[in-house]
Amino acid sequence: MSEYRYLRDLPDPDSLPALRPEYAHARPALGLGELDPPPRILLLYGSLRERSYSRLAVEEAARLLQYFGCETRIFDPRDLPPPDQVPGDDHPAVHELREHALWSEAQVWCSPERHGQITGIMKTQIDHLPLAFKGLRPTQGRALAVMQVSAGSQSFNSINTLRVLGRWMRMFTIPNQSSVAKAYEEFDEAGRMTPSSYYDRIVDVMEELVRFTVLLRPHADQLVDRYSERKDKDQRVETHVEKAGLA
Repeated sequence: MSEYRYLRDLPDPDSLPALRPEYAHARPALGLGELDPPPRILLLYGSLRERSYSRLAVEEAARLLQYFGCETRIFDPRDLPPPDQVPGDDHPAVHELREHALWSEAQVWCSPERHGQITGIMKTQIDHLPLAFKGLRPTQGRALAVMQVSAGSQSFNSINTLRVLGRWMRMFTIPNQSSVAKAYEEFDEAGRMTPSSYYDRIVDVMEELVRFTVLLRPHADQLVDRYSERKDKDQRVETHVEKAGLA
């Protein structure tokens, strides 16, 4: 796909069999701001299973985002080490994840619900994204959409936790969200989502994410410009997070 080692190829990127194009806006953010360059969206999922429904849901989201004129990247967390396992987080998967986060203008986080919460795989990815890193912000000021998949009845535990994490990471989490119940019933053998109200909600969420991303993009730097960080800019370390050794 590219020079990156930890990005997943998106199968059938132009195939949207569950979408009714006569009801879809190909440019949902038209009139809200500049659409060029295309909005840059990073998508994270939270399972390493061969048939991962959180990954399949993220792939559907990525196809929709590309249909809406965005550029997407899907990070593969397979080789990501646990936080603090590698001294200084000096691991190629960690470096690449942070590079993709810095590249992004918005993100999509999708986790399975396991034991009533997000998975460790999902949390590990977020834990490798510091609030500030060498004067840069991998998450701050970016729009965020949250999604979850469940094996049982519809639940909102994972997306509620992802909202808390998004707020902690100083992201602008959009109002809409997606929770897919009994996910094993919502995808065909090829891993494509079948038409349903769950699919329609993912379309809604991606439309909204594009709109918020375009609305925020000209103001992102100003929205995260803080007195405390300007005051500390001449110190040896850029932020209190780095000073504490938590970056």
